Amino acid sequence: MNEGSAEADTGPAEPRSGTLIVLEGGEASGKSTQAALLAARLKALMTREPGGTSLGEQIRSVLLDSTVDAVDARTEALLIAAARAEHVARVVRPALEEGGVVVSDRFTASSLAYQGHGRGLDLSELECLNRWATGDLSPDLVVLLDVPLDEAMSRMRRSGRIPDRLEAEDAAFHERVAAGFRALAQADPARWAIIHGVGTVEEVAGRVWDAYERWAADRRASQGAS
Repeated sequence: MNEGSAEADTGPAEPRSGTLIVLEGGEASGKSTQAALLAARLKALMTREPGGTSLGEQIRSVLLDSTVDAVDARTEALLIAAARAEHVARVVRPALEEGGVVVSDRFTASSLAYQGHGRGLDLSELECLNRWATGDLSPDLVVLLDVPLDEAMSRMRRSGRIPDRLEAEDAAFHERVAAGFRALAQADPARWAIIHGVGTVEEVAGRVWDAYERWAADRRASQGAS
């Protein structure tokens, strides 16, 4: 399974006993809230990207700082990859090797959606960068919270916060990102679940949990068959 066509040539998945679940989505999709709720319900390690480590959080603060001058798209992609490499090495992989469940707020697909579809960087190059940064680590399940752009923009306005550097991008950028996420999900339906992200926190959490249970049931059936 893969997030893009180039990832089909990576070979068999590395052996590990843990499970990596990722919540993805555009700005104001509610994925951070839902990731935390899912992690609590699964008694899993909750983490995020960019971030999750001291270095990663420092990189995050630079990437999202609205006062920073325009950042070249390649620079942005490389900074995110650096934060990701540290995150995987220090947090994600050790937890998976111990058999734990990790829930991450964003992972490799965000680079493909934001820097690929959003910024226009080559997807195959980003996929190679993702594989190198993670040591070929891929999520077991990716849950995409799909929220219409007008609803997401309304949520950001209601929050009263000053938009960060990515939130402040124009509507066309956010539309490209959203379309990118949907394309990634549709290309890999066995590993992705698209969830309608509009509703109360509890309603969306119920949909996320249902998607997780369907995936877990399919996984058990597959393992039983083998």
